[in-house]
Amino acid sequence: MGFALSGKKTDNSITLSAGYQGKRNAKGKPSSSKPGPAIAYMGLLHNFLLGANIQESLWLNLLTASQITQTNMYPQGIGKAPWEQMPAGEDCPIAQNLKESLMGRLVPLCRFCLLTNDGLHYSEGLAHAGYKEGVTDPSSAVNYAGKAPKALWVDPEKRPWRELTSLLGFFGQNSSQGFQSWQIRCGLDRARDVTETFAIWSGGLRVSSNAGEQYTSGGDDFVESQVWLHSGMLGQPWFAQLKTEMDALNELGKGLYGRVMKFFKEQKVDGGKLAAQASHLFWQLCERNFQELVDCCDQDEQGNAQRQALRRCFAGYVQHAYDQFCHRETARQLDAWAKCRPNNSKYLKQEV
Repeated sequence: MGFALSGKKTDNSITLSAGYQGKRNAKGKPSSSKPGPAIAYMGLLHNFLLGANIQESLWLNLLTASQITQTNMYPQGIGKAPWEQMPAGEDCPIAQNLKESLMGRLVPLCRFCLLTNDGLHYSEGLAHAGYKEGVTDPSSAVNYAGKAPKALWVDPEKRPWRELTSLLGFFGQNSSQGFQSWQIRCGLDRARDVTETFAIWSGGLRVSSNAGEQYTSGGDDFVESQVWLHSGMLGQPWFAQLKTEMDALNELGKGLYGRVMKFFKEQKVDGGKLAAQASHLFWQLCERNFQELVDCCDQDEQGNAQRQALRRCFAGYVQHAYDQFCHRETARQLDAWAKCRPNNSKYLKQEV
């Protein structure tokens, strides 16, 4: 139910709590249902820690009572599981407690099924607060540093591993800035203290919205990725090096996009779609080496040599993606290909 899609699929003419107006619009008519709290507007990116086995993974992701209080999102604390004490309506005392507790959030009864003599009515249930109201799942990541909160959304064009530096931003100098995932932040210290290696899993479903209706379109998809981390190397120096490498990779990707665009502009052709495809291919190729990059971001000489070798590899991926989409079969194409070919010398000469 946390991933329930919004829209008119529900029968919101049915209300179980007397006087409840949460399922009515400004005109007093039944409104469209709200999205499930785990998906929100476009599809929240969720993050968990993985251990060597199921028992360790469960333990790494458990929140303590003090951590639940520290989030300042669940006034009722951990609360009771809904199946232990089910609500009688959308806004009864039990429903209000569920909306303000962690268990009520993790098992959100945001859809009701009412059995009547006429059949079954599928309707909106508990309306949980969203990240803009300061409440979210511990597994999602939100940035509250700006004027308006910003959530980390699922993006099929940007695999979740590329968001690792955003999720681990608290390692940086400005630890209060950037995206914060309570699930990662609370479990990371525990993982570093008792495990040699653990993984960060990220995933979610991307959806589209139109006139209050949510659906999955041709460009939407479920995405996931996991990255293994060594407890011994985690810290500010490791994170700073990883961020440097990721920033440099992002510049490579942007440069590739611009070079492909320029190649087609030289021939007076719109190359927007092909430039995006070239950039997507580049990141697909980089993904196979990302775990190696994470593993070698410590500050020893061996790590420096490995990063330099990886930089040559990533620079080669830029050239491969460029050649894949910028053909040089005719004289005109060859001239444009040579003129617009990416120059990665600055990237390769940077200190690593």
